[in-house]
Amino acid sequence: MPDQTAVMVMTTESDTTADLVVEELNERSVPVFRFDTAHFPTDVTLTAQLEDGWRGSVRFGEREIELARAGSAYYRRPSEFVMQGSMSGAARRFAAAQSRAGLLGVLVSLDCLWVNHPGRNGDASYKPWQLTVAEQVGLRPPRTLITNGPEAARRFVKEIDGPVIYKTLAGGVVDDDGVPKGMPTSIVDPDGLDDSIALCAHQFQEWVDKHHEVRLTVVGDEFFAAEIHAGNDAAHVDWRNDYAALTYEIVDVPDDVRRGVVELMCRFGLVFGALDFVVTPAGEWRFLEINPNGQWGWIQTVTGLPISTALAGLLQGGSTT
Repeated sequence: MPDQTAVMVMTTESDTTADLVVEELNERSVPVFRFDTAHFPTDVTLTAQLEDGWRGSVRFGEREIELARAGSAYYRRPSEFVMQGSMSGAARRFAAAQSRAGLLGVLVSLDCLWVNHPGRNGDASYKPWQLTVAEQVGLRPPRTLITNGPEAARRFVKEIDGPVIYKTLAGGVVDDDGVPKGMPTSIVDPDGLDDSIALCAHQFQEWVDKHHEVRLTVVGDEFFAAEIHAGNDAAHVDWRNDYAALTYEIVDVPDDVRRGVVELMCRFGLVFGALDFVVTPAGEWRFLEINPNGQWGWIQTVTGLPISTALAGLLQGGSTT
C-alpha cells in the first residue's frame, strides 16, 4: 500500500454496489484496502499496539494498510466473522465475539471518517427510534403501533379509518437453508390477527394514500432523490414486489423535508442514508424509514444519479466525525 492516505472498504467480495465506489476511487488513484470480516482471523491479520493511539496494520494476503494511513472507511455490509470449523460451538462463539471486539474495536477508534460508523448504523437501524426522531423533526411518519399484544393490534386496526399495513421491524427472514429472504409490506387482514402476535414484536401502520414513493439517497451534504412509480397493484403496496413494474423520475427535495432529513442524519451521526418516503396525491412527503446502509446501485443505474461519484469524493476527502 502506498505511503499515503487510504480508504478501507469493508464488504463482501461479490458486492457489485461497492465495486462502483472502488472503481471511482481507482480512477482518482486513491489507495483502497478492501476486505471482508469473514476473512478474519483466518486470512486477515491485525497487529495493533496502543502508543498514543493504535499503531500497527491490517494485512490481507500480500496487501497491507498501516492504521495511521486510514483516512476513511466504507462499512458496506461485511459478512459475519467466520471461525475455524474444527472449533466446538462454544469456542466458535467465544472466538467470534473476541474477533469482532478486537478488529472493529481498533478500527472504529481510528481518527478517520466512517461511512457509516458501525455503531451509528446499529443505532439508526432501530425503526421505532427512527420514527420517533422523524416525528420530532417534522417528517410526518404514519401512525404506528408496535406491540406483541393481539388485542392492542385489533384495537389499532379498528381505530384507523382505512387500511393498515404490516412491516417488519428488522430486515427480512432467513429460511431453514440459511438463505435470507425479503419480507415485503402487506395489507393487514383484520380477521387474520390471531394470538400468534404474542410470539414477537410487530409493527402496524396506517396506510398513507400515495401517488408515488421517493427513494432519497443522502451522501454527506448531497441529496439524490428519485420518484418511484408503481405499474401494478402489488408494486403499489410495496415496490420491492415487482421491480420490472417500476418507473423512475429524478425529483427535487422540498426545503422542509431537506431540513428534517439533515436533522435526522445529525441526530444519528450518519453521513450516508437511504430514505423512503410516500408522496400523497396532495404532494405531501411522509417519512417511512431510513436504511443507514441501504442499497443504491440500482437507483444509480436506472436514473444516472452520480451516487458512486459522491461517495468516492466523500471517502477521498476523509475527516473525522
